[in-house]
Amino acid sequence: QVQPVESGGGVVQVGGSLRLSCTVSGNIFSINNMAWYRQAPGNQREWVASWTSGGATNYADSVRGRFAFSRGNAENTMYLQMDSLKPGDTAVYYCNVEVRRSVGGRKQWYYGQGTQVTVSL
Repeated sequence: QVQPVESGGGVVQVGGSLRLSCTVSGNIFSINNMAWYRQAPGNQREWVASWTSGGATNYADSVRGRFAFSRGNAENTMYLQMDSLKPGDTAVYYCNVEVRRSVGGRKQWYYGQGTQVTVSL
């Protein structure tokens, strides 16, 4: 079973920073793509940032210039550095990974359980 686990959420004041982490455990041959999503109360889940195996990193317009995606030294770890946080960033943040579990196996996407980020005035 593949399980992404997020951590690093919390309560921060406007203008503050947080660093989210995601570690993927389980039987993994390769991780092809990684992404962060978020969901605020009453809203649909929205894409925040993504990384592709080709090395491209992309950001939603609402976070570009404030958030930064990175990968850890271990290939199964990724981070989301969030700076200049705003109340509109309040949401549950989820990591999403596309994994191949064996050589030639099909690729599948997995979500973590999420970590709460609250930005207070």
